[in-house]
Amino acid sequence: MSLDGKKAFVTGGGSGVGAVIATMLAEAGAEVTICGRRPAPLDVVAATHPNIMPVVADITDEAAISKAIAACAPDIVVANAGASESAPFAKTELASFERMMSVNLTGTFLTLRGATRAMQGKPWGRLIAIASTAGIKGYPYVAPYAAAKHGVVGMVKSVALELVRKGITVNAICPGFLDTEMTERSIANIVEKTGRSYDEARASLEATNPMHRLVPPEDVARAVLWLCGEGSDMVTGQCISVSGGET
Repeated sequence: MSLDGKKAFVTGGGSGVGAVIATMLAEAGAEVTICGRRPAPLDVVAATHPNIMPVVADITDEAAISKAIAACAPDIVVANAGASESAPFAKTELASFERMMSVNLTGTFLTLRGATRAMQGKPWGRLIAIASTAGIKGYPYVAPYAAAKHGVVGMVKSVALELVRKGITVNAICPGFLDTEMTERSIANIVEKTGRSYDEARASLEATNPMHRLVPPEDVARAVLWLCGEGSDMVTGQCISVSGGET
């Protein structure tokens, strides 16, 4: 598959699945701008491929993310940046709830809205939100995160209908627990709060997947590439689960 001549913008591109998505898009020929808050990891990823360019911007900063997207003039936007926190619902602080909404829902809104504005007049476009299986089902101890990801899925379905006759498709990819740094932090949190060993904590997350393993980020990136390739024009407003049969 060739994406020669296409421009892509990937948030959270300095690590994890975002970095893998950016690399695969670049290898397919796209000019890729990766966005994040910290310049150092962005520079590391950008150094791996000549088609990747870093830009520092916070997805929750309306002016900054709008400016970054407009400067890229993208054909493909992947709203990947996100964060997770966990706590029993009764002990969840309002500040934690607001952080989860700000990064996971408001940040995705600002990214997709900026992309929609930047794509005005283009005959072809792809908007892809990296949501989560937590946008399809519930999990204990992450109610704010799940609420935000459910919001992302609803937003994607609605925006898809607005853009359905403009050549722009809008979809969500919903991975299960990924084999990334974010999941490693979740494992460390389980170890700290429960006293379980690392292996026990990791196994508890792997057990949510019927294949009993964490999702490789490359599988998510391949789903992104498929949505950007030939034969995907009729796929819009969808929530694509990459979870080993969990959802």
